[in-house]
Amino acid sequence: MEIKVLRNIFESNIKQSDELKKIFKNKGTYVVNIMGSPGAGKTSVIVELIKKLKDELKIGVIEADCEGKIDAEKINSLGIPVVQLNSGGACHIEAASVDKAMNNFENWAFDLILIENIGNLVCPSDFEIGEDLRMVVLSIPEGDDKVAKYPKMFYTCDVMVISKFDVKDYFNYNMQRVLTDVQRVNPKMEVFPVSCTTGYGIDKLSKFIKDKIFEKKLS
Repeated sequence: MEIKVLRNIFESNIKQSDELKKIFKNKGTYVVNIMGSPGAGKTSVIVELIKKLKDELKIGVIEADCEGKIDAEKINSLGIPVVQLNSGGACHIEAASVDKAMNNFENWAFDLILIENIGNLVCPSDFEIGEDLRMVVLSIPEGDDKVAKYPKMFYTCDVMVISKFDVKDYFNYNMQRVLTDVQRVNPKMEVFPVSCTTGYGIDKLSKFIKDKIFEKKLS
């Protein structure tokens, strides 16, 4: 019975995600699902991307947390439309939640939607939410063993952002181990070391996303 219920949940989510993808394609909107542990720096990466891209692109943000609206307030202070999703303790968001969140944007016409998922390296990897790109943020202080420990998250993502790169030397971080694990788990994954403090790598990541947006508009 439990297996059947889970199958129904996954199948329903896939159907809803596919519907969202059609809507986003018709609107010419590129969607990024940003995942990672609590404290990995997901919000900081979003803030830096907004700063780099907001003069060229119309951006909307969906912020998902178990409770509160701290991160949404940070985005709102930048003058960017943002919707807060509180999961009430759930470890991930689903396509239906994103669909409901989109109804809170009035007459939206975004080039880019950034969705910050619930802080977790396990559950969010199982649920597509209408995105074009799946990004996982892994911070230097988390250690260099996370790709090996949570392979499914990295297998299902297109991009890994290694955040807080400016403190690498203070944590005895083995960058080669991470790259080797990524090559084993997902050799197609793009890797971007960044620092939201110094700005290192943000230009490269921003250009990558901007190029993806224009590729979608031309397809």
